[in-house]
Order: sequence, then structure tokens, then C-alpha cells
Amino acid sequence: MKITSTSCICPVLVCLCFVQRCYGTAHHSSIKVTRNQTKHIEGETEVHHRPKRGWVWNQFFVLEEHMGPDPQYVGKLHSNSDKGDGSVKYILTGEGAGTIFIIDDTTGDIHSTKSLDREQKTHYVLHAQAIDRRTNKPLEPESEFIIKVQDINDNAPKFTDGPYIVTVPEMSDMGTSVLQVTATDADDPTYGNSARVVYSILQGQPYFSVDPKTEHYQLYVPESAQVGSAVGKIKANDADTGSNADMTYSIINGDGIGIFSISTDKETREGILSLKKPLNYEKKKSYTLTIEGANTHLDFRFSHLGPFKDATMLKIIVGDVDEPPLFSMPSYVMEVYENAKIGTVVGTVLAQDPDSANSLVRYFIDYSAEDDRCFNIDANTGTIRTTKVLDREETPWYNITVAASENDNPGLLSHVTVGIRVLDVNDNPPELAREYDIVVCENSKPGQVIHTISAIDRDDFANGPRFNFFLDERLSVNPNFTLKDNEDNTASILTRRRRFSRTIQDVYYLPIMISDGGIPSLSSSSTLTVRVCACERDGRVRTCHAEAFLSSAGLSTGALIAILLCVVILLAIVVLFITLRRSKKEPLIISEEDVRENVVTYDDEGGGEEDTEAFDITALRNPSAAEELKYRRDIRPEVKLTPRHQTLSTLESIDVQEFIKQKLVEADLDPSVPPYDSLQTYAYEGQRSEAGSISSLDSATTQSDQDYHYLGDWGPEFKKLAELYGEIESERTT
Repeated sequence: MKITSTSCICPVLVCLCFVQRCYGTAHHSSIKVTRNQTKHIEGETEVHHRPKRGWVWNQFFVLEEHMGPDPQYVGKLHSNSDKGDGSVKYILTGEGAGTIFIIDDTTGDIHSTKSLDREQKTHYVLHAQAIDRRTNKPLEPESEFIIKVQDINDNAPKFTDGPYIVTVPEMSDMGTSVLQVTATDADDPTYGNSARVVYSILQGQPYFSVDPKTEHYQLYVPESAQVGSAVGKIKANDADTGSNADMTYSIINGDGIGIFSISTDKETREGILSLKKPLNYEKKKSYTLTIEGANTHLDFRFSHLGPFKDATMLKIIVGDVDEPPLFSMPSYVMEVYENAKIGTVVGTVLAQDPDSANSLVRYFIDYSAEDDRCFNIDANTGTIRTTKVLDREETPWYNITVAASENDNPGLLSHVTVGIRVLDVNDNPPELAREYDIVVCENSKPGQVIHTISAIDRDDFANGPRFNFFLDERLSVNPNFTLKDNEDNTASILTRRRRFSRTIQDVYYLPIMISDGGIPSLSSSSTLTVRVCACERDGRVRTCHAEAFLSSAGLSTGALIAILLCVVILLAIVVLFITLRRSKKEPLIISEEDVRENVVTYDDEGGGEEDTEAFDITALRNPSAAEELKYRRDIRPEVKLTPRHQTLSTLESIDVQEFIKQKLVEADLDPSVPPYDSLQTYAYEGQRSEAGSISSLDSATTQSDQDYHYLGDWGPEFKKLAELYGEIESERTT
């Protein structure tokens, strides 16, 4: 890889020539480059377009620099609806229609009337339409097609710089690089060999030479090439074989460092050029790289023959490709107020054709089937408007996708995400955060906080808190409870009097008002329910049910059930006993012995006109028989009746014991006493007490100074008694 040279300085004249399309001479060089096969609009031999139903034509080409006397034939449009009877009329519109390109409206033949220059415009976009000649109604939808200008070799190569002045150190080795020149050709590099440049030296031989093809390499890469893809190959020749010919490639200089990278294929010993960043023809049309190939296995015995590496310059030409529109931002965020009228402007998106043609752009919203279509977009301006009245509390944010396409090429689309934030207005009043179970203890004191409430608002923070709590001023003052705004979006419920009683009223209602901090402010009303409950001293609720008073006296549920069971059993026994007595009566006299030796026990208090068992009822009905039945049937009325009643003076004058004995005799001899033997009880209280009556019946009408607060210290058994006397004392105080 080393070439020796003589040391001299002399002028050199380099001659350039262009190569015709038939150029096929073999060239001998140490490095070759292979162009990638990526297609682009300038390099395709056929442009693929979206076919329309009924149209029949091929791709159209027109040769540049046509100098003939007649218009140049371009191609023919034909519709399946055309039967050849002249009823179909063809219309041509678009770039150059009517001036450069004309069409026979009957046959559909297209001709070019002017000489075209491919270096000024590479292609023309036109539209064709077939209509009924009689009715002027379209027979086919309007279709788009392209006429490409075909290149001819009509441009000579030119040096980009010059004249060149360089110096060469004396004793330089043969093959030392002195200068690298670059010439370009304006012809199409992708069509034929019109743009291929060949270098030659006209003066300076034999001291200097120039490689006719490689003073530098040229590689075409379309701007649509994908990042990470291989865009070209380069290879250096080495006369050695085996491992001595192994080499690596690297980029050592150039403005394409960072845009391109190179790797080595160990099998083919080629350098693979890859794209690291996307290309943009409109921003930069070419790059220059200096690539070096070096042997990997060096033998120091031959180091004096070195340097065993070589470098070359590679020029990369960026090809223009018809790209989709480019939005001005990668994404958009817009805002609109809720409840805005239909048709309110939300915002505008902007996209432009990045190509030099700068075609017009059309917009549309890419909706899926299940999307709620709340917005539309102006196809020409990109302005987004509302189609429905929005509710922030229902949907606070919308994400839509806007697509843009070129008018000349609708198939090329680009998309952008548009986020739409719905701004809040104060359209929701505040309300209680939840349903509150508020309890007030029977032994509450005035000013005692019994509960704390809070509120919520469906609106945004700016239109919600701070909340204001207050009582409805239109209502009279509540004598039982009041409301205190804590100024932290909460409010406290306070009592206004001492003690409440479930027996008097177990539920109270407190209407309140809540307003928010929005502009304008909104308010709502709510009613709180307060239940009266029995509580322990520490405030714990014992019970809130009026039917549970026995429970407060110390009886549990189990004890109450046991008492009820006992009552039921006793009632059952009584019913059974009465039933047995009525079904079977025992005789009054058990034996024939003297009746006085027997005591008959009974629980009847005496006869009556319904009692037919104790005596003969006929005596009452027959007056004549009554005279014969003056005495009881079971007693001999031999003793004279003694008066049963005596005056008070007689009773006070006799002894108590004598009085009882007398009554006993009267009871034994009196035939008119109730049937059967009876037990009569007498007691004597004695004289009236000098201390007077100790009954509590008279104390109800007097004011007592007794203090009953000590009852609260006697335990839960006296809790109810303490509460009752406490209420009496509170009522007397009031």
C-alpha cells in the first residue's frame, strides 16, 4: 500500500470530462464504493401513484432540452368509460397545464409544447378529469399524476474551488497524497452516467498523477433513509493474502462525523457505512468524510515499508425525497373553558411541506370509531373549534390526533397529538362531604362542640374552597344549636342550652347554608339531623333508643329476657290452676266428723247472686222459704245474734285483747257471715303520734333544698335516679 515518488515541484493541469451513458470502460483502482438501493423520487424509473378506479395510463416522462419543431408527445389518458364515440371529454389541470402541457380533450393525448430543463424542475404534478361532453358531469373522480423530466447529459462538470496551490515536501515517497480536488456535475446522478466525473492530468506528468475515478468517492443517500440502516459500502484493496490483508476502517475527518459511522465486515473486508442521525435535504445537501483503511496485523520487520494504511475522501450527496408535512411543534397543548358555546376557537396547529416545492397542506382530525367527536378542524387553516358544550367535571382533558397531508400527495401523512385542557367555571355549588350522624348527649352543656362538618365542591380549586358555613338568616334563631365557621373549610355544631331529654324530643333538625369562594359565589342549603342519646361521663354514647330505658338502669338484655320468661311461666301456672278448679270441685265437708274440727281453705271472698254452690239461691227468690232458712246449713243457730257494730266510745273503753275475743265469738256465732270458715285479722295502731305524719305525700307541694348530686356517685344502678332528680333540679332552676 505504499508508493514511492520523486521530490519535485511542478505545475499540474487536470482535465475533466463527462462520461456518456454508454460509458462502460473498466477502471483499475484500489478502492470501490457500492451505492445503496434505496428508492427516491429522482432515482426511480417508475413513480408509484395511487390508482383511481377507471383510469388507465402509465408513468409519464418528457425528455429535457427537446429542440424539435413539433410538440413532444408525453402520454395518453384513457378512461374505461370512453367508448371511442367522442362523448368523453378530458380536462387537464395542475402545474404547467395549458402552457407547457396540452391535452386533446377527445383522445386524451398529452404533448409538451416547451423545452424543459431538469436542473430547474424535475417533475410536474397534474390532475386529470373525464366528464360527459353532453352533461358536463364527471365520469371518473379527479386523479393526480406526475410527469417526470428525463435527464440528458447537458451539463459539464465543474470544480467547486480553484485554482489550487499546494506544496509538496522534498523527498516525499511515491504515492504521497498532494491534493484532493472535487468536481460536480449538475446532471442527474441517479440516471445513467451523465453526472459521472472522470479526472485526468493535462500537464505535470510524469511527476504527478490523478486517479480518473477516485481522487474522492461519491455516495448518494436519500433523506428518507432510516437511522441505523446501512447506506453504502467501501473497500480498500491489499495485495497481501490471508491475515496480512485484514484491515479496519475508520472516519478520521469530515463534516459528517456524528452523522455517519463505519464498521468493518471481517468476511468481505468491506467498510459498512451506516446512518446515525436523520438527514434533511433542505438543511444540508451533502457531507464529506475522510475514511482510513489500515492493516490490523503489522510485522515490525517491514515497518520501514509502512505506513500500511491509506485514506480517501467520500462525498455523500443527500437526495431530495417528497416528505410528509412537518408540524411546527412535536405536540400541542390548548385550553378552552367549559360551558363555552359551540364553535368556540380552541387553538390552531401549523404544518408545512419541508420540501422545496412547499406544497399546500390540508388538516383533519384522526378519530377512532368510539371517540366522542367534540372538536373539528378547518382543513385549510388548522383551526380547532368545539362541536359540543364541554363539562370539566365530566371530562377535564381531551387528547386528539391531528393529521396533515400535502395537496399534491395525499398519501403522505404526518400526525401530531393535541391535548385540550378544559378550564373550570364556577357552575357547581358546594355540598356536605357526606351524610353526618350527629349525636347530642342528654347531659350536654351550653357551648359544647358535638360534631364537626366539612364540604366538597366539584369545581376546580380556584372556584371551590374557601367554604363559608352559616345559618339561614331567613329562619328564626335556633334555641338548641348554633354553627361556628372554623375558617378552615370546616364548621362546628355547638349546643345552646343545658341538658336534652329523649323522652321529650329525641331528634332535632338544623338547617345550614354553605357558600364557595368562586366568582360569582354559589351556595347551597342542607339540613343536619341531631339525635339525642344517653352518654357516659366521658362522652361515650350508651344508647340512643327510647325503648331501652330499662337498660340504662343496669339491666342487661339477658336479664330482661329471663324476667319475661318468668312472667310467662307464672301466667301459665295460674291459667292451669284455674282450669283445674273449674273442672273438679272438692266437697265442703271432707268427712262425717264434726265440722268444727275441720278447716276448709278457700280463696273465695263470698257469695253473690251468681254463687249457687255456697247456699240455696231459692231462698232469695222465694220470700216464704226465706223465713225457714234463716241460718247456715252447716251451723246450729242456737246462740242469739250479737250486734256486730259498736260505737267508737265503746271500742276505746275496752281492752284490745277483750275486743279481739269478742269479735271471735261474734264470727263463730254469726250465721250471716260469708260461707265456709273465714280468717278475720284485726290490728290496733294505738294513739296518734305526737311527731305527726312522716308520709312523703305532703312533700310534693313544698320546695325542697335537698341536693341530689351525690346520687351520681353511687354507681350505674342509681344513674337513672340521678338523671331524673337532676332534671327536676334543672327545671326548678329554670
